Amino acid sequence: MAYYQDARYLVHENAAAYDQLHNPGVLAPYSGIYRCEICGHEADSTRGKPLPPEHHPSNLPHQRTKWRLIVVAHPANR
Repeated sequence: MAYYQDARYLVHENAAAYDQLHNPGVLAPYSGIYRCEICGHEADSTRGKPLPPEHHPSNLPHQRTKWRLIVVAHPANR
């Protein structure tokens, strides 16, 4: 679970981007924090860079990793 100290720096939004599951190694559609649906491990990714691999340390080899965006980093000029 992602933690924060000051809620002034976060904005709640309902967007389809948070409902999508992504395969390991695909290019991240957004910069932000992604959560493994299998084990709950979280990793940051930069838009256009590959999401973490399928077999990160917390998953067993037979488990099919799927990544979910949980926090998106928006540019300052948004």
